[in-house]
Amino acid sequence: MRFIVSAVVFGLVAAGAGIGPAQAKGCLKGAAVGGVAGHLAGHGVLGAAAGCVIGHHQATKEEQQAQQRAHGSDGDAPVR
Repeated sequence: MRFIVSAVVFGLVAAGAGIGPAQAKGCLKGAAVGGVAGHLAGHGVLGAAAGCVIGHHQATKEEQQAQQRAHGSDGDAPVR
């Protein structure tokens, strides 16, 4: 239970420490998952930090893909 609390606390601190809401997308979820995985490997805080980074990266990538779909650009258009 302590590892889950530390992962959530880390995520909340990272989200509130000047990162801002737009840049914190995916961080809390990633920190929670990473904290659990890290705890199982014996490195809960390190797992939470890595999970935050990976979660943020995935959220940004998904947001960019959604914007491309919304604009009708799938990136696979043939070049003439």
